This record gives sequence, C-alpha cells and structure tokens, in this order.
Amino acid sequence: QLQLVESGGGLVQAGGSLRLSCAASGRTFSRYTMGWFRQAPGKEREFVAVISRDGGSIDYADSVKGRFTISRDNAKNTVYLQMNSLKPEDTAVYYCNARQNPYDYWGQGTQVTVSS
Repeated sequence: QLQLVESGGGLVQAGGSLRLSCAASGRTFSRYTMGWFRQAPGKEREFVAVISRDGGSIDYADSVKGRFTISRDNAKNTVYLQMNSLKPEDTAVYYCNARQNPYDYWGQGTQVTVSS
C-alpha cells in the first residue's frame, strides 16, 4: 500500500501562486508514475499534470499549460505542483495520484481557492 499526503493548498488571489506537495510512503516511490488531478464543486475529477517515474516525460492539461509545473524528487518521495498565474477557475480540490499498473493510489486532497 502506498500512502499519499497532499499539502500546500489555501486561499490565494487571482494572479498569485501556490506550490502543492504530495509526500509518499509505504512503497518505492520511484516505481510510480505520479499525477495531479482536481475536482471543482459539481464537476467531475479532471487531469491536471503527470510525470513519469524518472521525471523525463511530463504532460499537462491544456488549461494549465504554461502556468503549472509538475516535478518530483525521488530522494524525498515527493511530487510537486507549482501553480502560477492562478485563476478563479483553478479553484478545486487537488488530488495526488500514483500509478503502477494495476495499482492506483490517491491522496485525500488539498483545497485550492482562487479569489477574483
């Protein structure tokens, strides 16, 4: 079992920045593809960003490209999401995901609220 704990959410004004962290424990972190997803009120959970096991392959949702940066530190068992130029529509609960087929783990989520 892999445990994931997100942190770094909060309330920020539009145009501001936040850095989310997701700390993993319980398994070998470097074996997992890591991703960030988000879920806004009344909407389905959606993909935000993903990073490969060695960090060599990264992808983003079109809505966050150029504003968000995903990274990982395998020595610290942590994945990050740097969010810049935040918009009110980025308001959501952000979830960390770890995937190694057939295993799929989720954190409990951290709230990000962007005020206009």
